[in-house]
Amino acid sequence: MNEDLNRPQGRYFEELTPGTVIRHRVTRTLTEADNVLFTTLTMNPQPLHLDHEYAAQTEFGQPLVNSLLTLSLLVGLSVHELTLGTLVANLGMTDVVFPKPVFHGDTIHAESEVLEARQSKSRPNQGLVTVEHRAINQRGEVVAQCKRTMLMQRRV
Repeated sequence: MNEDLNRPQGRYFEELTPGTVIRHRVTRTLTEADNVLFTTLTMNPQPLHLDHEYAAQTEFGQPLVNSLLTLSLLVGLSVHELTLGTLVANLGMTDVVFPKPVFHGDTIHAESEVLEARQSKSRPNQGLVTVEHRAINQRGEVVAQCKRTMLMQRRV
């Protein structure tokens, strides 16, 4: 069996020093189908996401992509180059903001900046890392941002 297939793709605690910025390679264009599926799966009846006639009467003039879909996508886009196989647990998210709306057809890419890192006092083979994730649309506008604290594996 190829050992590389079993090797984690994400970064270990030691590779996540404060100031490190990771520009994630994977991008995603959000479709109306994505938005309707996510919104209905999460039992959210908000017409701003589901009703074109209603949304046309708002300041946006069209349906908005559900902000929790945008947040989920933001974290998901970071997985391959940040936490795939090296994350122990998500410990929390704070400072979640959505400074610009996301519409059907917007293409999102993400970047993550390491803000803090410290070894765990109670788990010697793990460390706590706080990153700031940013979702950016095709126009270069930040559309979502959050701080995420994670428990990560150490190489030791």
